[in-house]
Amino acid sequence: MNLKDLTPPNRIGKIMSYSKDVLKRTHTCGQLRSSDIDKDVQMCGWVRSYRDHGGVLFIDLRDRDGVTQVVFDSPEDGDATGQQRYELADTLRNEWVIAISGTVRPRGKDRINPKLDTGEIEIVATQLTILNRSESVPFEPDEFGKTSEDTRLQYRYIDLRRPEMTRALRLRHKITTAMRNVLDADGFVEVETPFLTRSTPEGARDFLVPARMQEEGFYALPQSPQLFKQILMVGGLDKYYQVVRCFRDEDLRADRQPEFTQLDLEMSFCNEEDVMGVTNDVLRKVCEVSGIKFPETVDVMRYDEAMKRFGTDRPDLRFGMELIEIDDLAGATEFGVFTNAIKSGGCVQCVCVPGGAELTRKETDALAEWSKMFGAKGLAVTKVVAGKKLETGIAKFLAPIAEQLIEKMGAAEGDLLCFGADTKKVVLRVLGELRCKMARERKMLADGDYKWIWIVDFPLVEYNEDEKRYDALHHPFTSPNIDDWNDRQDKPETIRSRAYDIVCNGMEMGGGSIRIHDTKMQSKVFEMLGIGAEEAREKFGFLLDALKFGAPPHGGLALGLDRVVMSMIGASSIRDVIAFPKTQRGTCPLTNAPGRVDEAQLAELNLKIANPVEKP
Repeated sequence: MNLKDLTPPNRIGKIMSYSKDVLKRTHTCGQLRSSDIDKDVQMCGWVRSYRDHGGVLFIDLRDRDGVTQVVFDSPEDGDATGQQRYELADTLRNEWVIAISGTVRPRGKDRINPKLDTGEIEIVATQLTILNRSESVPFEPDEFGKTSEDTRLQYRYIDLRRPEMTRALRLRHKITTAMRNVLDADGFVEVETPFLTRSTPEGARDFLVPARMQEEGFYALPQSPQLFKQILMVGGLDKYYQVVRCFRDEDLRADRQPEFTQLDLEMSFCNEEDVMGVTNDVLRKVCEVSGIKFPETVDVMRYDEAMKRFGTDRPDLRFGMELIEIDDLAGATEFGVFTNAIKSGGCVQCVCVPGGAELTRKETDALAEWSKMFGAKGLAVTKVVAGKKLETGIAKFLAPIAEQLIEKMGAAEGDLLCFGADTKKVVLRVLGELRCKMARERKMLADGDYKWIWIVDFPLVEYNEDEKRYDALHHPFTSPNIDDWNDRQDKPETIRSRAYDIVCNGMEMGGGSIRIHDTKMQSKVFEMLGIGAEEAREKFGFLLDALKFGAPPHGGLALGLDRVVMSMIGASSIRDVIAFPKTQRGTCPLTNAPGRVDEAQLAELNLKIANPVEKP
């Protein structure tokens, strides 16, 4: 398009026509450097900002690669073309889409912008085409911090223009590509499994899909491809992987979404070390493309040790504050909270918070209230002062054991001792959460510090007090430790499983197990979980049948792709690494999903809303 054809300022409301040549970019907005000075270039993008410096107009032009400053100089007298270009530039506003041509020149030493990769240069514009205009946006991409998350998700197309979102999604692409490349080189084959399958109990509620052609029948969206990947192993595929969407109808939090993506893999003729080794290879490459160091070897910790030291099976190893059991000392006091917990079969444990004595009474009272969220009745505390003494809180009850307690906890002057006294389950949960809360709030976590750990030897089952039965700790297809299985079937809670989780900085990145490949063992595990033969046949018949026909020993793992990217980029929410996420209420502000459907659609599916919500 020639300059003489540009729409004059008094006609900018009309739609412009332009030549396809204006879209032929020579560079993106993040590429130009001082080595490009004097080059003629052509670029397209969004107007990030507009500045009028008295006869000189400055435009920051943005695309996914970065920002470049474009200059429109005031035209000389008699330069009609330049005047037209300048007047058109003067109409530009934020988020308009434009194409420019021009020459690269240095900014000058006193005008270099070190915050931009292109900060040493600018483009003197010789052509300008307006490709599209924008109404006033509900928020500027650069000011997202002042905007509510619901608003940002409602106008996600504007939020996606932020450099942080662009970086997250591009890193996600690199990570996914790296995962595929590692597995492809190791002989894995990518296979797609069905989204429309049947409902099976896997730990969370299913999303159900009515089947129009099968009256009273429902599909379920898969919580994972678990059964299909096992059947692929029975089918002789040997090594399978898939970057797959999964669906779980569960309560949401910062690291959960109702639909999420995982790297799913399965191997035949393998043991735990084989699966963990492949996963380490994948994560090593993921860290490499993310600019993060991955350890030569990843330590392995037993489940029992993790629970004892950290109160959780996903321990954060970046700081200390380990849980210490003090039943022997607590039992020697006359503090009823301690002695009653021990008499009733519970325990007393303690965490030492370095420098925590500076917390005020109001702050420690708030911690006691916070602890009730995790089932505790409160949180007893005391402060360590000079001379191996305790002050405030429950100090008077601890006087007879003060010196021994301080020594056992390795506490120093100025530290805060926090106590849990309840059932072991409650104590572990409260103090496990407390140590992480204190580490965050007291800024004990260094940026760029990554601590990886494999957790193994999980219990096969856990007892469900509410329903008076055993639940699978991972899923019902996890193989038990064969020695435990042979000796302890009368004590299911003592049987270890062949499961393993990979944890980084207190977040479970993925988990898996060696599977049951024997029909008899699988049936016995179902029986242990209260799943009768008829129910097992109804829900898992196709898997049980497959296991009869030469199923190889096999195992696998799934890595949460969203969580991995979240960790690599240091995001605080999983929603910051997903293009179109749901809110914590499970809604999509962009599309207003979930939404109602009309009566005709429901009738076609033989469905009816039992208690319809009245329209306002």
